[in-house]
Amino acid sequence: MQAFELPHFYLPHPARINPHLERTREHSTAWARRMGMLDTPTPGGGLVWDEATLAGMDYALMCAYTHPDCDGPTLDLVTDWYVWVFFFDDHFLEQYKYSRDFRGARSFLDRLEEFMTEGGGQPRQPENPAEAGLADLWRRTVPSMSADWRRRFTTSTHNLMVESMWELDNIERDRVANPIEYIQMRRRVGGAPWSANLVEVAVGAELPAALAGTRPLRVLSDTFSDAVHLRNDLFSYQREVREEGENSNAVLVFERFFDIPTQEAAELVNDLLTSRLVQFEDTALIEVPELLADHAAAPHEQTAVAAYVRGLQDWQAGGHEWHARSNRYMNQGVATHPAGGLAGPTGLGTSAVRPASSALTPGVVRRARQHLQPVFRPVGPLRLPELYMPFPVRTNPHIDAVRTYAVDWARRMGFFDSLPGTEMGGVWDERQFIGLDLAHCAAMIHADADYEQLCVSADWLAWGTYGDDFFPLVFGSTRSTAAAKLCNERFPAFMPLDAGATPEPSNPLERGLADLWRRTAGPMAPAARAEFRKAVEDMTTSWLWELDNQAHHRVPDPVDYMEMRRMTFGSDMTRSLAKLTRFADVPSEVFETRTMRELETAAQDYACFTNDLFSYQKEIEFEGEVHNLVLVVENFLGLDRFAARDVVADLMRARMEQFEHILARELPELLDDFGLDEPARQALLRDAEGMKEWMSGILEWHRKCVRYTEEEQHRLRAPVDPREGVPANHAWSPSGLGTSAARLAAAARSLATR
Repeated sequence: MQAFELPHFYLPHPARINPHLERTREHSTAWARRMGMLDTPTPGGGLVWDEATLAGMDYALMCAYTHPDCDGPTLDLVTDWYVWVFFFDDHFLEQYKYSRDFRGARSFLDRLEEFMTEGGGQPRQPENPAEAGLADLWRRTVPSMSADWRRRFTTSTHNLMVESMWELDNIERDRVANPIEYIQMRRRVGGAPWSANLVEVAVGAELPAALAGTRPLRVLSDTFSDAVHLRNDLFSYQREVREEGENSNAVLVFERFFDIPTQEAAELVNDLLTSRLVQFEDTALIEVPELLADHAAAPHEQTAVAAYVRGLQDWQAGGHEWHARSNRYMNQGVATHPAGGLAGPTGLGTSAVRPASSALTPGVVRRARQHLQPVFRPVGPLRLPELYMPFPVRTNPHIDAVRTYAVDWARRMGFFDSLPGTEMGGVWDERQFIGLDLAHCAAMIHADADYEQLCVSADWLAWGTYGDDFFPLVFGSTRSTAAAKLCNERFPAFMPLDAGATPEPSNPLERGLADLWRRTAGPMAPAARAEFRKAVEDMTTSWLWELDNQAHHRVPDPVDYMEMRRMTFGSDMTRSLAKLTRFADVPSEVFETRTMRELETAAQDYACFTNDLFSYQKEIEFEGEVHNLVLVVENFLGLDRFAARDVVADLMRARMEQFEHILARELPELLDDFGLDEPARQALLRDAEGMKEWMSGILEWHRKCVRYTEEEQHRLRAPVDPREGVPANHAWSPSGLGTSAARLAAAARSLATR
């Protein structure tokens, strides 16, 4: 019996099939035989694959569905890649996962990577089918692709091979990941980013190097990957979890985390799959055209991006069709379509002209729920449960002196001044800033800093918080996204990588940034300076993402929200202040490892979700926000705010427990694996201690700060006689129909490039 009934999938694009299927079936079988994949023994005495097994899985059919338009030789090549990657996965399972052979697995993966050479040459004689297949495929593929594509493809191939150790480690420890960890790691080990790279090969068009790393194209790849993996987890649950003892499956992850039956977990996984597909469509239809316009992309670059988007769309549709047919998966009762059959227009945006069907219903429902969320609801204070925090709080002895200094600095930067867009009011007044007490937060997250360092830390917190309030107040109420973009585009000029001269500031944000960059970037090494500037840019650009969601009245997709929340909260920026000297002692590749990446993001998520719990009433009732994890959970899961609050608290605990697990088990192994000397070890251990203080200090600051109290929110909005002054955040400006242009013009005049 099937473990659960497969849910109703969102299928907005019918699958099509490549006419070269039969020739590729013959080719791929012959290729697999030639590479030795059909006679590789297992430790138990059987074979990893035989010809009947390969024929039943029918990877040629998968590639014919996922790449319907490429020619025969290209379909052969792409199919061989998939035969190789599935053989690798099954062989790794038989040889290393079942036996828990960690040492053998590491040696196997290290040797395999050697066959991805820069020039496509062969470094040594292959000793097994996985090596032989990779060597052959690399030789046939890389000569026709650019250096940028080779770099990206090497990274994604490395990830899907090396991160198999994460799965093996979890099996050994009988550990099931938390949902956030799972989504992040599944992208790396699951291979869909690798598939997205192969789409460029199949459609014969590479992404422009200047655009490949931008948010819209990154989101396309991420949403594509998540949807591919979540769909695969639904179809493969029976085989992976019930038969093979795997624990890397989203259905199992949701079963354990939410403590729900398997059927409910499967439905929830499908809801997330639908949400990711809707996010893909929004990105492709809205963000990508804006990206091409903003970068003045050449016609051939626009054509390449369009082909890539279409290729990802075809992969989603074809991948589902193959899962419904392959004997590799649980697919009883799933409808399939006649091979090669078309059901009307299939491009992005054409679903409205096709007959309505149950295949479209999940996406329609999800999109409606995102856009129909009521705002400015009177929710009242959100009573919080006990939050798990195992680390103590320490406070810097310079706190009182920095409190006095911080008010003067904010005044000198103009944070209490009136601004265009707020008319007679400003973003903050002095009383509000004192109540914020950001010096207290800085004193706890940098308990050992000297006076000057603590001043810099407090000022960065003030600047980031001011900007976070500035953008929605000045640009949000009027939907002035054009002026917001102009404002954001000027920020890099105030952060020169050579620490040189900057333009004359035209508003408090620019003035504060110029002052802070001069004081912060000067002592930094060039690599650290570039990293810190990127962290600041990521934060300021994320404010535009928030404005865009507010303008479209769209509650974010849960995964997109959690990943962008790290940027809107300024996590990388504030964390970077605590590790400015790390490059002196620690090799940079250490920070690219799964251990350090997961340690960092677990800490960031704990801090971000802390803010969402404490700020819920302020943001939902008083500001009409859609960017709060409690609200996102309410909207996605259909819960009331109290149940959603508990889910967020559970996520915080899960991320904290993961943080503790990494500190106790994985970080010591990392130190040994890299053979780090004592200074480097101590630098990493100090960094981990800094993360502890960062999390505990942020939680304590939220508990003591008046910013999120109901009384403070009412005070800020209390009616005041204009002749006696106005409260902070009170925008004395035209508010009738047709008056937004006046506010936009004023803001643009002040904030645009002179």
